[in-house]
Amino acid sequence: MNKLSGHHHISMLTKNGQQNNNFYTKILGLRRVKKTVNQDSPSMYHLFYGDLTGAAGTELTFFEMPVAGRTVRGTNAITRIGLLVPSYASLCYWQERFQQHGVEHSAITTYAGKDALFFEDHEGLRMVLLNHHEQDTPAHWQSWDGTDIPAAHRILGMGTVEITVRYLQRTVHVLQDLFQYTVVTEGEKETVLQSLEGEVFGELVVKELEGPSEKPGKGSIHHLALRVESVEKLQAWAAKIKERGFDSSGVVDRYYFQSLYFRDRNGILFELATDGPGFTVDSAVEDLGKELDLPPFLEEKRADIEAILEPLD
Repeated sequence: MNKLSGHHHISMLTKNGQQNNNFYTKILGLRRVKKTVNQDSPSMYHLFYGDLTGAAGTELTFFEMPVAGRTVRGTNAITRIGLLVPSYASLCYWQERFQQHGVEHSAITTYAGKDALFFEDHEGLRMVLLNHHEQDTPAHWQSWDGTDIPAAHRILGMGTVEITVRYLQRTVHVLQDLFQYTVVTEGEKETVLQSLEGEVFGELVVKELEGPSEKPGKGSIHHLALRVESVEKLQAWAAKIKERGFDSSGVVDRYYFQSLYFRDRNGILFELATDGPGFTVDSAVEDLGKELDLPPFLEEKRADIEAILEPLD
């Protein structure tokens, strides 16, 4: 079985799509690459942000839930998103930018052995910018020029993702034994693993924390999707997950990619998602994210869906 190819996307909850859009496009400088709906609950927006095309490994996605309350932080949750920037100078640029825009942030420090700048979005979602030291990124990542952020400092894509669990080894064993992640560092309460050894765009920090489970709300992370190159490989992973005794959704057609969902023994929700066909399946590159796009099975309900959704710039 081939190894997973890194992160695919990560999905969160937001209370307000317009405010969310403003933060991720106007402050972080990401491109909104898809404005669509939650396919399982089409009365809510599903917004995708990323690079020029929303390539696998660059996507931050949000479900809009106007009734969402505050997140009560705890264990058994995905608790922080790392985003890669080119250099230490980039961290300095972002520190100044956050100060100008009133974004809560730390001093430049370290995280998982890297220069780091911690920050939170307007809803308390915890993130950290990481110095990528001008190293190569996946060949399919493409910078988007429609932002005021200088090319030398733009967010590249996803880096280290943090998972906090009550029983450390339950999650580590799944990642190591099932998905063949490599353990980079290992301690009593924290383990760092990589899907591709030496590559931070597939890195996970798993931390142990006792106490009550997190109560999700605005700014909480719903699931992490891991990158699979093809449907054939996804089907093979589905069989292997079943062999290990985990329940899963089976392969689900999300139109923009094929997916599979399952929870580990700590209740962490993982998705496996294919590279393609991608967001250009129903939009030209220059038009990505401008209009409400719906998968074919929802097109006949477009009028009803648009009547429910609040307009979004």
